[in-house]
Amino acid sequence: MNVILDRHERLNTAEIQARLENIDTKEGNFPSSEITEFINLMQVYEGAMYEISTKLEILDGEFQVRFSHDPIHHIERRLKSVNSILDKLDRKELPKNTTSIKDNLFDVAGIRVICNYRDDVYSVSNYLSAQSDIQVLRVKDYIKNPKQNGYRSLHVIYAVPVFLSSGAHYTPVEVQFRTIAMDYWASLEHALRYKSDLPDDRLVEHSQTLLDCARSLQNIEAQMQGIHRDINGAPQGEEAPKS
Repeated sequence: MNVILDRHERLNTAEIQARLENIDTKEGNFPSSEITEFINLMQVYEGAMYEISTKLEILDGEFQVRFSHDPIHHIERRLKSVNSILDKLDRKELPKNTTSIKDNLFDVAGIRVICNYRDDVYSVSNYLSAQSDIQVLRVKDYIKNPKQNGYRSLHVIYAVPVFLSSGAHYTPVEVQFRTIAMDYWASLEHALRYKSDLPDDRLVEHSQTLLDCARSLQNIEAQMQGIHRDINGAPQGEEAPKS
């Protein structure tokens, strides 16, 4: 069965309010009149994140029963922090209010689904996308079309209903599907790009090595996938969800 790792603690409304009241950004503070609305919005995003992760757990359990195979190795969940949300609004030169967040930010709630094989990535994402209460807003397939640096992952933005006293609120959640190999490669590349103080020549050298590793991993994964298909009857996935 899959393991879920939360990258955030459950919402602390008093802490969020204190941060919004005291934070100082490039373009000014968040309007005090909208602090309560921001907190309510974050609760909705958190609810949407848990709705999607529950659906993923159920799918993983069904695969285990039907095919004796767990497609999901583990799941990671996270909500953007107050600082990250406001910084992103700054970078996009957008007004700092809840309307800007709802209309322009689709990754406030995020889930990373680490699968065992590439087939699992496409199978799980497609089964999730086919559920009647989910909308697929956007798909970016960096597995079939890797980024220039070698990054591979399937990014899907879903809208899922969160049911409140006022009714259903369809809320976006960004889900990144990747294999174990894609994930540890991405973790190392992220550390090199954002957490490294190496000289420029070493950065260039390591970046090229990582690109070579990405190509090698892609070939190795394809070979291992072929073996897995021969010994396991789980569904084979080749296509990303349609947006």
